[in-house]
Amino acid sequence: MINKVAVLPVLLLFIIAALASDPDPVMDFCIAKPADNSFTCKNASTATVEDFTYSGIKVPGNFKQTGFSSMAVNSNVFPGLNTLGVSFVRADFGVGGVNVPHFHPRATEVAFVLEGRVYSGFVDTKNKVFAKVLEKGEVMVFPRGLVHFQMNVGDGPATILGSFDSQNPGLMRIPNAVFGSDIKEELLEKAFGLSSKELSKLKKRFSPS
Repeated sequence: MINKVAVLPVLLLFIIAALASDPDPVMDFCIAKPADNSFTCKNASTATVEDFTYSGIKVPGNFKQTGFSSMAVNSNVFPGLNTLGVSFVRADFGVGGVNVPHFHPRATEVAFVLEGRVYSGFVDTKNKVFAKVLEKGEVMVFPRGLVHFQMNVGDGPATILGSFDSQNPGLMRIPNAVFGSDIKEELLEKAFGLSSKELSKLKKRFSPS
């Protein structure tokens, strides 16, 4: 007779695994209808090869104050990705450019250095840092939900291509989430040992434009 106590942990493991990623598609593809926030599928018989190609990341996007540019490729801009459980990003760095500490709550990221030298790393839940300089052609993985960061340490521009195991990985930039939100100022001053003037400067820098 099967030991029910022994079986229970196994069942829980399968349940957790099933809930840990985007749901599997139940059809070959589901191309999202243009300008349809519900992501309903357009008629498959009208699909063409253009629905499965995207050319919007041939060149870098607009650079931020930190010398960093990112262009997300998800089902919002590339409807052919809808329900496939994947998405993509092109990230470009000027010399010394920084991708500030951030995390993706719904996806693991695999980052490939297409060009340049990039200091890359992440921090685990014990505050241990795993970081090194990645050279052109090298790859690093950032586990789901862990804070990670990147900085161009080369003499020229750098480019990274990142892939995610979710069509909507989510993005939380730590500085923006803390100083660009409506968290009570008194709390932030006490938490970070900041004066009112210092906090005001940070909030001005990271508040949504």
